[in-house]
Amino acid sequence: MKRGPLIAWALAVALASAGCESMSDTERRTLSGAALGGIVGGAVTGDWGWAAGGAAIGAAGGYLYDQHRESQTRAYNDGRRDGQAGR
Repeated sequence: MKRGPLIAWALAVALASAGCESMSDTERRTLSGAALGGIVGGAVTGDWGWAAGGAAIGAAGGYLYDQHRESQTRAYNDGRRDGQAGR
């Protein structure tokens, strides 16, 4: 396996994600999932087609993780508010 394309891909992802300050948490988690999925898919198989598939799966995973995290945060805040209200 050639390391050149993998290093170039990792560098491109690092540079692209450097400007993520204005992104929402959902966008950041989806992008990081896509980046990790693409890197792993490309590194394991050495094929760009599988890297693209890994990126798609990673993006979906990042999005689903974000939605799960938000629902847990809402449930915690609701329970905390109910506890403070004496319910």
